Amino acid sequence: MILIADGGSTKVDWILLDKSGNQIFKTRSEGLNPEILSADLLKSRIKANEDITSHKDKVTEVYFYGAGCGTERLTSLLKSIFESFFKNAEIVVKEDTFAAVYAVTTKPGIVCILGTGSNSCYFDGKNVDVRVPSLGYILMDEASGNYFGKKLIRDYYYHKMPKTIAKLFEAQFDLDADVIKRNIYKEENPNAYLAHFAEFIFKNDRTPYFNKVLQKGIKEFFVNRILPYQESAHVPIHFVGSIAFFSQDIINDVARYYMVDIGKIIRRPIDGLIEYHREKIKLEKV
Repeated sequence: MILIADGGSTKVDWILLDKSGNQIFKTRSEGLNPEILSADLLKSRIKANEDITSHKDKVTEVYFYGAGCGTERLTSLLKSIFESFFKNAEIVVKEDTFAAVYAVTTKPGIVCILGTGSNSCYFDGKNVDVRVPSLGYILMDEASGNYFGKKLIRDYYYHKMPKTIAKLFEAQFDLDADVIKRNIYKEENPNAYLAHFAEFIFKNDRTPYFNKVLQKGIKEFFVNRILPYQESAHVPIHFVGSIAFFSQDIINDVARYYMVDIGKIIRRPIDGLIEYHREKIKLEKV
């Protein structure tokens, strides 16, 4: 059996296929980002999912595409954890950009992730080229959920948020300074914690303030993560992730401003991953 996972900081989507490509189950666990979680917590989150645990000895291949898997050290850490859990399986761990690519295209293009975090790569039709490694939620991650979460919190505290919106913000979140600082500096998953504030933008009517916040972040992403690829002038730009999906209007506006072409924009790559691996199964049988 083949277990496929699209892993983010907030959640992981898992699909189990049999050798013919038929779906056995589809499930979800908490995020498994080795960049920000301890080995013990990574292990406990995997074990906590009953679907995965009950089938672990039947799994012969694991393909995990995850956030935080951009360096050899972190990839090896996660791979060793999977190897100790899935005793009978071959393990493949790759960065989440590979999942994004496999989900949206088989042809050359630039593929971007806008979810809890953000990233981009160039795909030449065969190889995935991540030219600027992501340094995570503190230093990079423009236009991500945690980027917009930080922006909202700062605007609220600096009194830059319109008063009517600030009142809604107060009603929906615990904005006590001690609570915010504890979650950022003491608790696990600070990036996911920040990202949950970004939901505020998309759960309320879009206002000029929200549009301004989104446009600024997405422009920064284009400048730092898309335009440096010379190929952006003549290949489509694809997007994957919830932030991208709910910001399609702004992405298209910014793309027109920079005169680049937008390709696909999808919320979750897992369905595309299923088809990619089903095609692999067919080819292996030929």
